[in-house]
Amino acid sequence: MKKDHKKVIYWLLTGCLLIFIMVVVGGITRLTHSGLSISNYKLISGTIPPMNDVEWQEAFNLYKQYPEYQKLNNQFTLQDFKDIYFWEWLHRVIGRFIGLVFFIPFLYFLIKKQLSKATIKKSIILLCLGAFQGFLGWYMVKSGLVDNPDVSHYRLAAHLTTAFITFAYTFWVALDLIFPHKKDINIAFRNLIRLSLAVLLLQIIYGAFVAGLDAGFIHNHWPMMSEGKFMHQTVYIEQSPLYKNFIEGKSGVQFVHRILAYIVVLFILLIWKKSKKLNLTIYQSKGINILLIILCIQFLLGVFTILLQVPVWLGVAHQIGAFFLLSAMTFTMHRFSK
Repeated sequence: MKKDHKKVIYWLLTGCLLIFIMVVVGGITRLTHSGLSISNYKLISGTIPPMNDVEWQEAFNLYKQYPEYQKLNNQFTLQDFKDIYFWEWLHRVIGRFIGLVFFIPFLYFLIKKQLSKATIKKSIILLCLGAFQGFLGWYMVKSGLVDNPDVSHYRLAAHLTTAFITFAYTFWVALDLIFPHKKDINIAFRNLIRLSLAVLLLQIIYGAFVAGLDAGFIHNHWPMMSEGKFMHQTVYIEQSPLYKNFIEGKSGVQFVHRILAYIVVLFILLIWKKSKKLNLTIYQSKGINILLIILCIQFLLGVFTILLQVPVWLGVAHQIGAFFLLSAMTFTMHRFSK
């Protein structure tokens, strides 16, 4: 029996699609401030939402016991609560569904001996990443249930970045099966793409920092910050000591996110320019062209997100753009690596 056949590839790509949906719903959950609406965690029974008025009132009463209701949303009606409950519930249900989609087919392929040893090892890593991602989600929510009715931007960044990395690795494993034949590689060019990917991941982390600190609602100007300044004075005076401005200050974090955007652009343009001197395969050429197109779209989305003060639809679109940019970067790196 042939191992690592098309069914395994479809399984992995289905996982990629579901992670993408999960990230989109997670973005909506964050932007609608729905993430703290469910303050307990029940793996099985939590899959079923409140089904009648009594159960809804019980869920609402539980929400009232925590800082978000007491300090921010004490004017909420039951209907307001239902609106935010929906997105957090959907986010958690999709997470559970992804776990089943990864685990059950993996067992099936394992029993049927349809996975090579290399793919088994990679699949186990995927399962561990998925479990870790679920843990980080609850760890993030817990940070908003104590005193401050907002989740830690560090935990949000860890949760989001792990989702992106899990997707990228799943996609990479699928690409290993789609393109099984090895080829000669240009090590210097591959290393340039690797460095570009590292910078992109750092930018994604800072995007999560911006979201977690609500830093997109200030300095809503471009290309300069407020008062026509490249670096507004609030960038370096909000926090003490100085370095904290760039990891915990709203202005500082937004400034770093802006600068990293330009650096990502420069790296991808450098990839495109240097690729012109190489003899490219069709897939290598397509990967770089798609990377360039998505970069342009993502940059524009970022500019309009800041100018329009982060409307939900545009904030989600910007997050989706980051997802597609990472996908294109992963595909391009794979085509220049193996």
